[in-house]
Amino acid sequence: MPPSLSSPRLITIASRESRLAMWQARHVQARLTALHPGTKVEILGITTEGDRILDRPLAEIGGKGLFIKELEHAMLERVADLAVHSMKDMPMEMPTGFTLAAISTRENPLDAFLSPRYSSLASLPAGAVVGTSSLRREAMLRRRYPHITVKSLRGNLDTRLKKLDAGQYDAIILAAAGLIRLGLQERIRALLPPEISLPAPGQGALGIEVCSDRPEVAAWVAALNDEADARRILAERAFSRALGGSCQLPLGAYAVLENGGLVLSGFVASVDGQAFVEGKIHGNPGECEALGERLAAQLRKKGADDILARLTAEP
Repeated sequence: MPPSLSSPRLITIASRESRLAMWQARHVQARLTALHPGTKVEILGITTEGDRILDRPLAEIGGKGLFIKELEHAMLERVADLAVHSMKDMPMEMPTGFTLAAISTRENPLDAFLSPRYSSLASLPAGAVVGTSSLRREAMLRRRYPHITVKSLRGNLDTRLKKLDAGQYDAIILAAAGLIRLGLQERIRALLPPEISLPAPGQGALGIEVCSDRPEVAAWVAALNDEADARRILAERAFSRALGGSCQLPLGAYAVLENGGLVLSGFVASVDGQAFVEGKIHGNPGECEALGERLAAQLRKKGADDILARLTAEP
């Protein structure tokens, strides 16, 4: 099959250099190669500031945007055409000059419980140390399991697993999707259902970011967009964005498609889990972002503003 007249000679993908990020980039590379026969698709590996600073919790050093700014710089400098991200790592407000061109089919979006000794969160004894880098998960753990100790866990996926295996933690919680993508699903002792641990907005999906002034690049990747999953994730992101969502806020959102409609669940909490408001909304998938905004408004009426005010006031 000859290449399309609109296909480029070369597509360069910017990616973080962790094993999981490179898997994600290679996945997109393979799909683009199939879509554009005759086009060379390369990966440009980049170490980001978020990868370099590992001695402090993510919420203290500026959030998940630290994992993408070097990739965006590469696109602005035209040394890369697009960047591949985990959707849960993308800021809710897209930076000026950039756009989200495609959202991939979602992998398992749930959180996973990993432990060499224990089979579930419920089986952990008092004082057990559980590692996570997420304030969302920390709030959930402190709310439901106040007898355990929550400890910050930074580093790429392999680093986190090594810390668990070295005995620094009794258990850790990670996104199931990354483990599945790297063939490490046997490490999962239990999947945490949404009613126990509501996922982060966009968890399990990949996003392709491009410069806004390069519509031709957006066209190259348009076929990678999964419309049904994109609507779910856009609803989750709209909910988070309406509440000022970032990794500095313990917030979860999860949408499913049921009987032709979209069902969106969300919560916001204090870090200690003591203050907690949640809600659920049903509606038309075609109005996904409006549904997210409406759910956020519902939670504000339930007291989310008070929680948000205390969170932003904390040093």
